[in-house]
Amino acid sequence: MTAVPVLLYHSVSADPPSWIAPFTVSPQVFTEQLDRLADSGRTVVPLRRLVAAQRGGPPLPENCAVLTFDDGFADFYWTVAPLLSERGLPATLYLTTGAVHPPGEEPPGSLLPPAEMLNWRQITTLDAYGFELGGHTRTHPQLDTLARGRLCEEVSGCKDVMEEALGHPVTSFAYPHGYSSAAVRRKVRAAGWTSACAVANQFSSQADDPLRIARLMVRADTGATQFESWVQGRGAPVAPRPEQLRTKGWRLYRRTRAALGRPVGGPPTD
Repeated sequence: MTAVPVLLYHSVSADPPSWIAPFTVSPQVFTEQLDRLADSGRTVVPLRRLVAAQRGGPPLPENCAVLTFDDGFADFYWTVAPLLSERGLPATLYLTTGAVHPPGEEPPGSLLPPAEMLNWRQITTLDAYGFELGGHTRTHPQLDTLARGRLCEEVSGCKDVMEEALGHPVTSFAYPHGYSSAAVRRKVRAAGWTSACAVANQFSSQADDPLRIARLMVRADTGATQFESWVQGRGAPVAPRPEQLRTKGWRLYRRTRAALGRPVGGPPTD
């Protein structure tokens, strides 16, 4: 299987809030990474093209990559979009709708700590410029720990809010924290999302599951050597791969803690 690096970014900022700083790259580093992609000869394709290939459509270019961004930080509008536009590069931006607000107003609420997030005026501008906008739930919960009613609110409600604001269908989804389960994926499919991104820290491929697309998370500590390995198709396994026993155990632990009213955060380190 040909390895397709689907790169996951969060914030691109020189001065991020401390809670997102480990998942932030500076504008200078981001620019260098875009240059590395270009120098490698990789073609950055829209996520929808990868999904189409996974569903039996036209094959992908031999040497391609995909850019994705989670949560909806305002620096996508001020920093990322100009850098991508001047290079003619597509990207998919996943929005936590409870963190989005009309200009000058407070957001309706999410589990994300305070940060400068996009407003709807900026989002509609990004939409007009051709960036793909996808859903990332309403409040950014761990979906695989939720009861059925709350799960529906997060998955379907997010879609309703986005489509009302944008005036057209949205079909791409991303799981907060990368967490999903068979039941969550069934709900995502039933809500009308036709693709969904996980994390996995694996390459995707044309054989990958379009409702569980593997991504490589670019963090503050992702060094130039590691990034270059990904660009060259090395340094990570290629999806699809069976779910590991430790992943199932971690899900059970998180569900138990959530049921006790003591939810936990991210996954254990390898």
